[in-house]
Amino acid sequence: MIIGLGLLVGGAALGGGFVAARNFVRRRLRYVDAVQRPAAPVVAGLAATAIALPVALLPVVTVATAVAFGVGVASGVASGRRQPQP
Repeated sequence: MIIGLGLLVGGAALGGGFVAARNFVRRRLRYVDAVQRPAAPVVAGLAATAIALPVALLPVVTVATAVAFGVGVASGVASGRRQPQP
């Protein structure tokens, strides 16, 4: 039961990080040159993981959840910068 709940929280962190980062990049960072660099998704993902690691002290939230959040943010940044401008 705890494992299933942990997987659910990890999936929610992955999806939430992806959607939030993609929307932020599309709306607010579309004209920022730094987001177009190849290292931008990696830097954003590492920063998100580092910020989420202190939350990993909670029983359901683990280090894997923090890493999933970082992967979601990195994927969202990469996806948001590739989409055409509205």
